[in-house]
Amino acid sequence: MGREFSMNTITEDGQLLLKKAERDQVETVWDRYAAQQPNCGYCEMGLSCRICIMGPCRIDPFGDGPRRGVCGADADIIVARNLGRMIAAGAASHSDHGRDLVEVLGEVAHGRAPGYQIRDVEKLKRLAAEFGVAVDGKSPEQIAGELSNVMSEEYGTRRKELTLLKRAPVKRQELWRKIGVAPRGIDRETSEMMHRTHMGVDNDWVSLLLHGVRNALSDGWGGSMIATEVSDILFGTPKPGANAVNVGVLKKDEVNIVVHGHNPVVSEMILRAVQDPELVTMARAKGAKGINLAGVCCTGNELLMRAGVPMAGNHLTTELVLTTGAVDLMLVDYQCIMPSLGTVAACYHTKMVSTSDKARFPGMEHREFHPDNAAAKAVELVKEAIENFGRRGEVYIPVEPVASVGGFSVESIVGALGGTPEPLLDAIKAGKIRGAAGIVGCNNPRIKQDYGHVTLTRRLIENDILVVDTGCAAVANAKAGFKQAEAARLAGPGLKEICGALGIPPVLHMGSCVDNVRILVLASALANALGVDISDLPIAGAAPEWYSEKAATIGVYFVASGVYTVLGPMPPITGSMNIVKLLTEGLNDVVGATFAVEPDPEKAALLMRRHIEQKRARLGLTHLEI
Repeated sequence: MGREFSMNTITEDGQLLLKKAERDQVETVWDRYAAQQPNCGYCEMGLSCRICIMGPCRIDPFGDGPRRGVCGADADIIVARNLGRMIAAGAASHSDHGRDLVEVLGEVAHGRAPGYQIRDVEKLKRLAAEFGVAVDGKSPEQIAGELSNVMSEEYGTRRKELTLLKRAPVKRQELWRKIGVAPRGIDRETSEMMHRTHMGVDNDWVSLLLHGVRNALSDGWGGSMIATEVSDILFGTPKPGANAVNVGVLKKDEVNIVVHGHNPVVSEMILRAVQDPELVTMARAKGAKGINLAGVCCTGNELLMRAGVPMAGNHLTTELVLTTGAVDLMLVDYQCIMPSLGTVAACYHTKMVSTSDKARFPGMEHREFHPDNAAAKAVELVKEAIENFGRRGEVYIPVEPVASVGGFSVESIVGALGGTPEPLLDAIKAGKIRGAAGIVGCNNPRIKQDYGHVTLTRRLIENDILVVDTGCAAVANAKAGFKQAEAARLAGPGLKEICGALGIPPVLHMGSCVDNVRILVLASALANALGVDISDLPIAGAAPEWYSEKAATIGVYFVASGVYTVLGPMPPITGSMNIVKLLTEGLNDVVGATFAVEPDPEKAALLMRRHIEQKRARLGLTHLEI
């Protein structure tokens, strides 16, 4: 059986817990994936349409069946509409996350959010200045109130373009305006995409895809960027610090609470509660040595970045964490939360609680957190977790945790370089660092868990390419040991030297998946320092194991920002070779970057290295034959 489970995941804890799940007769995501085989070929190619009920329709790619839907839409139109709606859903999810944080900031400003506070006043002032909010003579709360109002207008008020587009290099801004994709409002572009893809509206596949670019940019340089900035203001701008990863972070002799989802509004209050001396004393009275807080997915990444809270795993580990029998309480907010979790938890003693007013799940208690009650709710639930500790059955924690370092915000990276990106640029010019790569995205049961992330990262760092990562990719690389200073031994000689001089690992954890925008801000800083566009830099991006609509949107806003991006799984677009050609070739003439699709991470690494070396050559830097 070990060989079978090794086909699912490269992780030791995953293989051992899958074996336990089988013994416990617990169904996992891999079982359900196998039950879905074979997948629908029409859907995989993007050729099925259910936008209206004259259908559903499908296009026969081989010519023996229908070539058009009932309305007359051909393959190009159907594939473009489907992709457009995928981008819209992804943009809506991360941008709505940003809206939630803006609303919390407003409540903090008016004293209606007990337990929350403004942690980074200097960043508050800097962001306020970007949005035209005067700060002189005002308290942080007054500034926060005005900033919250102005940022809220980015979502719905009619304007020419979003404020934070000004962070991009001037050449990039001019390009967006020239081709008509500069986003005008966060919600507007998503709403317009849904309108355009309604039957009988936009039936030009090129026009649809260009609006998809605008929609994605409204998230990357709008909603997601706001989410990251406001999180830093409320919870603190991350700084490098030690943490630990994998299922081994759970503790057999402590109350284990796991937070899951993407929004730090809930998890920050849980963190505050587990540190309450009275609750720790209560836990000890129940026979536990203390209270242990751990994260999974991006809520966990938010806590890891700011407080060093350990990470039990990424997306495909979420069910397996429960099979340890050690989790006394799991709280979820929203995004990437499998509806199966309540069923899995019912096989053990774990208490499952959903907390968001927009996300409910089967088999979970629903206890809504809002800014005015979150601190009190957190205390209540930690008490219930303590009570649940005594109901445990068998506990199985099969591995020891792996040490890791996280917390690399743009501010901390630039700070480590002496307050300017020049030292990094000097290392790139000298060839000690050939370039940089952002590895982001999810896990996907179509791909062996973590294999894509870890293999690609290993090949890049050993060839002197600095890697920055976020989300599930960041957790995968941390589990592989790449987030320790000692991991510099795995890097090429140039990168190893730089890591040793700065005392950093060769792979830098930049946050949750919404924090992909930190990579864009860093890329913009490098481009501005060189006086070039982002598309001129020796950088590349990759999403080796992506699965979600959010990841599709992220990929589009990265390419639209000028970053060559390699995807592992193929998007559902192969039913239209016109669209495949545009995304993998034609976009280079439009935005200076394209997608590539390569499921083999070894080959993907070669594609990225070749791209980086081509950019080095065009900048007049030395070229390395690959």
